[in-house]
Amino acid sequence: MNYQETLEFLYSKLPVFETQGAHAYKPGLERCETMDQLLGHPHRRFRSIHVAGTNGKGSCSHTLASILQEAGYKVGLFTSPHLLDYDERIRINGTPISHQYVVDWVTDKYPLLAPQLPSFFELATMMAFCYFADQQVDVAVIEVGLGGRLDSTNIITPELCLITNISFDHMQFLGDTLPQIAAEKAGIMKKGIPCVIGECSDERVHFTFTSKAERMQTPLFFANEKHQVIWVRNQTDHLEYDTLSDGTLKSPLMGDCQPHNANSVLTCVHLLRERGFCISETHLHNGFRKVLKNTHLRGRWEILQQKNPCIIADTGHNEGCFQYLGPQLRHIAESGSQLHIVFGMVSDKDIASVLKTLPISATYYFCNAPTPRALPASELATMAQPFGLTGNTYPSIDTAFDAARQAARTTDTIFVGGSNFIVCEVLKRFPE
Repeated sequence: MNYQETLEFLYSKLPVFETQGAHAYKPGLERCETMDQLLGHPHRRFRSIHVAGTNGKGSCSHTLASILQEAGYKVGLFTSPHLLDYDERIRINGTPISHQYVVDWVTDKYPLLAPQLPSFFELATMMAFCYFADQQVDVAVIEVGLGGRLDSTNIITPELCLITNISFDHMQFLGDTLPQIAAEKAGIMKKGIPCVIGECSDERVHFTFTSKAERMQTPLFFANEKHQVIWVRNQTDHLEYDTLSDGTLKSPLMGDCQPHNANSVLTCVHLLRERGFCISETHLHNGFRKVLKNTHLRGRWEILQQKNPCIIADTGHNEGCFQYLGPQLRHIAESGSQLHIVFGMVSDKDIASVLKTLPISATYYFCNAPTPRALPASELATMAQPFGLTGNTYPSIDTAFDAARQAARTTDTIFVGGSNFIVCEVLKRFPE
């Protein structure tokens, strides 16, 4: 098999959450613990950092990886889902996993692991751990897939844990209250391993974390109480952060949520230094400034085209994301620039909570991605009407985006979002 045939084989054989949703969700660590044993415990051959949370995992994981890379470490990075190609999930110093390694690993290891009936994500986790071990990385940043306590990545014993924030998403698996969701995310805490909580404004969530940390004897640090970021300036193509002890940092990650992520990352860096990581001020500054170049992160308030018209894409897909994206979009709509929104969502999200944040004055282009989880564009348009959001429906993302570009004047803005599936189709037109 070649690379594409290997991926098609895995998609056909394994449950894939991104396309099948709940049917593909296989919680629990037993399968991964058994597979890990069969593979010789590869994750024990490198240091790691574990990142969980409802939103911000990707931005924080990529920024931490960039900083460590600038510090001279050989850095593995495991994230999900991918946008354009499977190889995005597994990187070393920004370079995607070798396609030949994927082919050889599946050919060699799948017959050994198949009796465990793994999910697609579980097998990807095992592949990442083997790749990082085989390539002798110094440290790997490992992003949780879903939740934490029962996530397949939770077999690692990291140097540091980060839980970015808690908001409503995947309630059918994690619980329908914030404390229940927090308890699942807190499942990554390990005895004696420091854990950073990025954002926490809910007293019940705070109590959930502190109680868990006391039981686990986990040193706990609340980044939002330390306020490493003390001032933010929004420039044309980057954010500037005045910090408490690290000078002025610059980052090309532009969304309104990013100062919270930066604060979380800075708290983590200070703790990593205490644990023996050699990260200088220069490494820190370069890591923030070069995060996109070093890691190739995409889809976070990404400006695909500066003007004629301005085109922005963001993978935010739940209420927590749109508490930041909504005001940003309303600001654009109120600034005099006509806003065109190419929008679609999957059916298992809390869609009403997202729709209520969106600007009424924008023109909407409702569409649905080619996945069984997609909410049909006609249903989305109907759901949007009570919120005053109006527009036409389109049979595909391409036709919706083309219609928006045709309608937009040179001074207008087009926003693409609502789902990873929507964004990835448009990103194909805008290579790095």
